[in-house]
Amino acid sequence: MCYDKSYLTKRLEKYAKRYGDGPEELKFIQGQLEKFNISPAYHVSGFDHPSVPVIIDSSKTIHLFSWGLIPFWVKSPKEAVEISNRTINARSETMFKKSAFREPARNRRCLVLVDGFFEHHHKDKKTFPYHVRLKDGSPMTFAGLWDEWKDEASGLVRRTYTVVTTRANPMMARIHNNPKLEEGPRMPLILPKELEQDWLKPIHEKADQDLIESLVQPYDEEELESFTVRRLRGKEAIGNKPEALQPIRYNDLEETQGSLF
Repeated sequence: MCYDKSYLTKRLEKYAKRYGDGPEELKFIQGQLEKFNISPAYHVSGFDHPSVPVIIDSSKTIHLFSWGLIPFWVKSPKEAVEISNRTINARSETMFKKSAFREPARNRRCLVLVDGFFEHHHKDKKTFPYHVRLKDGSPMTFAGLWDEWKDEASGLVRRTYTVVTTRANPMMARIHNNPKLEEGPRMPLILPKELEQDWLKPIHEKADQDLIESLVQPYDEEELESFTVRRLRGKEAIGNKPEALQPIRYNDLEETQGSLF
């Protein structure tokens, strides 16, 4: 699954180049990020529901949505909090069927702008966090679904999103080996730049949905790199600091199985 990630830790020019085409778009993308003035997120958890940059249409306007989707039909703030903790991720295989995701999957898909993500490897009742990112150092795009919920009592409007996941590629299958997984290892659905706009295309007929479903593929492991990092949970957790992205070696992991790669 994908419960932890990093974003906006790179120079703004990198995001402009990744999401913009031509001088005007480059300037547009960079200007939006400068306007938000967001602090870098070296490590954040979806259960803290951070505000994350997303793109929802071909205009490439960047919005800040909270992680953890709240469906439009939720009735109360209490229910909104409860469901947002269960909608950090959406399985691609069931996103057009489940009530929380069905409508967003058809009509409200988005691009989630990140730098990388974290996953835990299990060995001898211990967990070892890995950071995964693109080898070329560029930002990474997750496929997402979004929705808008309004608290009728207060008038508060919240826009939230979930990360779509798919089956793991071989590299992620080695890392994401949680013995409690019933349906096998997972990974976020990462979109190549040339397919991002296809993910945002509206669905009018079955062929349109077929196109969206055809985009659900594990990302090529040859374009990714991974390495162990400091603890993300518990008393040893490093928190949202640059050190969260620095490689670290665990002797007990290497002694018991050697390198995973």
